[in-house]
Amino acid sequence: PMKVIKAVQGALMRMLKSRIYSRSDYMDALVLLSEIFYKIRKEGLVSIEGDLDEPEKSAIFQKHPSFLKNHHAMEFMADTLRTLTITDIGAHEMGSLLDYEIEAHYEEALIPAKSIANVADSLPGLGIVAAVLGVVLTMKKISEPPEVLGHSIGAALVGTFLGVLLCYGFVGPLGRNLEHIANEDREFLMVIKEALLAFINTPSPQVAIEFARRVVPGDLRPSFLELESVVREAKKKQAWQSSSPKKS
Repeated sequence: PMKVIKAVQGALMRMLKSRIYSRSDYMDALVLLSEIFYKIRKEGLVSIEGDLDEPEKSAIFQKHPSFLKNHHAMEFMADTLRTLTITDIGAHEMGSLLDYEIEAHYEEALIPAKSIANVADSLPGLGIVAAVLGVVLTMKKISEPPEVLGHSIGAALVGTFLGVLLCYGFVGPLGRNLEHIANEDREFLMVIKEALLAFINTPSPQVAIEFARRVVPGDLRPSFLELESVVREAKKKQAWQSSSPKKS
């Protein structure tokens, strides 16, 4: 289907252009969430409506361009916060809703990987078909000298070799790489989900960010002191920026 073809094209382009989530990406997301939570606790949920409606013009989001460019993560967080502003949904119901959205996005992200994996699985079979056709053509030359027959049979076996090589050496790893990217997308969204749910349960920015930090993959997880230092510095800058107009 054309939808699958477009999805595969988009996934391949993203694989070539984007980079894998790094430690700084997770740190940036945690600091952004902490700034939003502190603003909500201080000024209420209504105070972030302008930031969510026009994130490109938001002073908070402008400080985190890498997160702003992650359109799905941005939409995931913004839609959840908007839901909190207009409903009185509980943490359990919100958790189920976020799980459904994450799984739906994950299944959609796996479509290109599964499609390419199916192509990879078919390549050895195509190689065997090419070999059989080569043998059939060789049978026409059965009366030829051994040198001619050997050349023809060798050409037939090249089809099998190419099928196996493309399957396990190129197309198969390509599909697994796309699956790896989909898994990393899900891990990133899970961190955002845990922060939001923790903030709903206990409206404490420190607790919510710590819940989210614990979900970050181990090799990318910042330490407690490292994150606390960055968050404290961000709070100082935010307080200075909010107070500077009053001094002028």
